[in-house]
Amino acid sequence: MRLGVDLGGTKIEILALDATGAERFRRRIPTPRGDYRATLAAIAGLVADAETATGVAGSVGVGTPGSISRATGLLRGSNSVCLNGQPIQRDLETLLGRAVRITNDANCFALSEASDGAGRGASVVFGAILGTGVGAGIVVRGKVLDGPNGIAGEWGHNPLPWPRDDERPGHRCFCGQDGCIETFLAGPGLERDHLHATGEPLTAHEIAARAARGDAACGATLVRYEERLARALAHVINMLDPDVIVLGGGLSNVDSLYANLPALWGRWVFSDRVDTRLARHAHGDASGVRGAAWLWPLADARENA
Repeated sequence: MRLGVDLGGTKIEILALDATGAERFRRRIPTPRGDYRATLAAIAGLVADAETATGVAGSVGVGTPGSISRATGLLRGSNSVCLNGQPIQRDLETLLGRAVRITNDANCFALSEASDGAGRGASVVFGAILGTGVGAGIVVRGKVLDGPNGIAGEWGHNPLPWPRDDERPGHRCFCGQDGCIETFLAGPGLERDHLHATGEPLTAHEIAARAARGDAACGATLVRYEERLARALAHVINMLDPDVIVLGGGLSNVDSLYANLPALWGRWVFSDRVDTRLARHAHGDASGVRGAAWLWPLADARENA
């Protein structure tokens, strides 16, 4: 049995997968606000619930915003700030009495889609999340590419490539740099761009919905968004040359992306033909918790349950 935990800012979800990858148990609870110890206890309680319901002990994988620092072993970069600076992996292993694997939630998304989702069977999968932030995970031959610094896939904190004059220097990102991809392609970036162009405050969902109904101003905003996203993904293709790019997050549900981006990105890809496939997520918002479970290959899960 493999147990996956998706530790988010507002909810904690657990999923139990059996040896075939079939779901055996799922439960979701609110995340204790601002309380690290209560969060650990909530995760332990969900693990106990899953094992009681299934009658089987399981390996535990956890996906969370942020990453474990190689220098300190402490969590960093989480939007649940009470987790930052905490030895969450060590504390969970002590609490649960077993090894625990923890990685960034974008890595979990990519691993889920690579294992049995939209990237199944592909050698190299780039899973990009377009939501309130922009992140990505990379899976190579079924394994998450993490890197010596634990930051592989931090695509959102590179500058928007081939910037136009009116895009320089760009907005300040929370990371301290200007003009990061995230500031253009996350939901708040889309909303800010539309407000600047039209003076009309709309949510990203409203912009996409109005564009689909033929609203000219929203359509123009979406055209700008798609062109910027095509540039950013062309940069990924030039560096990584993935077999498939899988989109997740709220903005991945904009239908026009899947036809328009492959028609655009060839202008910046350093090749006479682009065979990289663009795909919509198969598992939706369940990919994070599924990917956390997949952090343990079956043989390792049996040994560490």
